[in-house]
Amino acid sequence: MYVQQRSIPQDYSRDDWKRGYLSQPQESEYWLDNLDGEIPAELCGTLFRVGPGLLDINGHPVHHPFDGDGMVCAIAFKDGRAHFRNRYVQTQGFQDEQKAGKPLYRGVFGTQKPGGWLANIFDTRLKNIANTNVIYWGGKLLALWEAAEPHRLDPHTLETLGLDRLDGVLEEGDAIAAHPHIDPHSHRDNSEPCLVNFAVKPGPSTAITLYEFATSGKLLRQQTRFIPGFAFLHDMAITPNYCIFFQNPVSFNPLPYLLGFRGAAECIQFNPNTATKVIVIPRDGSGEMTILDSEPCFVFHHANAWEEDGEICIDSICYDSFPQPTADSDFREVDFDAIPEGQLWNFRLNLERGEVSHEVIESRCCEFPVLHPEKVGRKARYLYLGTTHREQGNAPLQGVMKCDRLTGERQVWSFAPRGFTGEPTFVPHPQGTKEDDGWLLLLMYDAEHHRSDLVIFDAKAVENGPLAQLHLNYHIPYGLHGNFTPEYFGP
Repeated sequence: MYVQQRSIPQDYSRDDWKRGYLSQPQESEYWLDNLDGEIPAELCGTLFRVGPGLLDINGHPVHHPFDGDGMVCAIAFKDGRAHFRNRYVQTQGFQDEQKAGKPLYRGVFGTQKPGGWLANIFDTRLKNIANTNVIYWGGKLLALWEAAEPHRLDPHTLETLGLDRLDGVLEEGDAIAAHPHIDPHSHRDNSEPCLVNFAVKPGPSTAITLYEFATSGKLLRQQTRFIPGFAFLHDMAITPNYCIFFQNPVSFNPLPYLLGFRGAAECIQFNPNTATKVIVIPRDGSGEMTILDSEPCFVFHHANAWEEDGEICIDSICYDSFPQPTADSDFREVDFDAIPEGQLWNFRLNLERGEVSHEVIESRCCEFPVLHPEKVGRKARYLYLGTTHREQGNAPLQGVMKCDRLTGERQVWSFAPRGFTGEPTFVPHPQGTKEDDGWLLLLMYDAEHHRSDLVIFDAKAVENGPLAQLHLNYHIPYGLHGNFTPEYFGP
């Protein structure tokens, strides 16, 4: 059953949506005193978000937003007030290109240096764009990009402090993924939280290295496993005993990339007649890795996983093919009807029988799933996702959805026709006793005023609309991921 607050005859205009992809050169800080509604007095801590803030370099547009330089936003809450700050991550590549006034690096998703293929041939250098995720852990604020080392930032000022190799865990040039997961109660660590992340080195055989870190930042465990073939692994899911990856059914032909004609991601080919491989790795490092065949699909993000009745269950956002960028395309002119929409699928893995089954849980287009942090790796009742205004087909995300996995009820709030959304963040109420006691925080682009709002929902009643909308002074280009910490890093 769906509960929706209002009916909007027109969901969006392309011109409105495109304006959210304009670069944002401004960096500033100020109190968010221009607001509708009230900020809950119990909401205390800091929301960190990151995404591509620069969609062009001195008029040279990026070919895909995933190639844009990372800009971090921090919104600190205390005593019913909120303070905003944003700054670019001062990567070496960002500084070099700002000084040169033109692109000096190729982007993974197709951005090329000016001068055609001759200027790009055999140039395989990557610019660490630090634009995918940001997390506060072990006393460090880290901006993550999955093809390189993290950048450490000052959590009070967002000043870039430089590359961080996690106290010697990473060697120079090593990468770590941008999708860490926090086990809230690790049974290997006296029920203390631990952060689980991974690194991937693709090739004819792909190496997956797993890392587990204590709340102090100290490395607790590390292991490396090898899987056959090329693997595109953006995210994973965890349970108390396993890390689970989906090896998407894709192949990679590097020749057009090496010859300067395409970006690396444009050389990935989805193979619809090949099974998706589900890779199950024991977290304690013992035991055999298990690889199972599943329905062909493409997965960027997993919602959650848990162990139940001798099986492993996983909720994931699945596409029936890879939404591949192409060399002659313009992402601002994308034909939404021609590319697959993400849907929420549930998989059940029976390791003893070597079987995988799945069902579609939510067919409405959705992405960026989150849940209560205490439920990571455990069976959860509620998921929260970005979703479209329309109930069928593909379109930009314009709303937020609460998915009740027990009853099947859905609550949706849409900002259509002129509002556009992304990933929500669930913040538990400090005195909460139920799974949905808390708030959803969401950055929403308001095309009418060409600015972004920080929107606060009561997670119990998404269908009632926002508790508060905090109006920023300018727009923040559509972001990717972020995290909330109960530590206050405001003035």
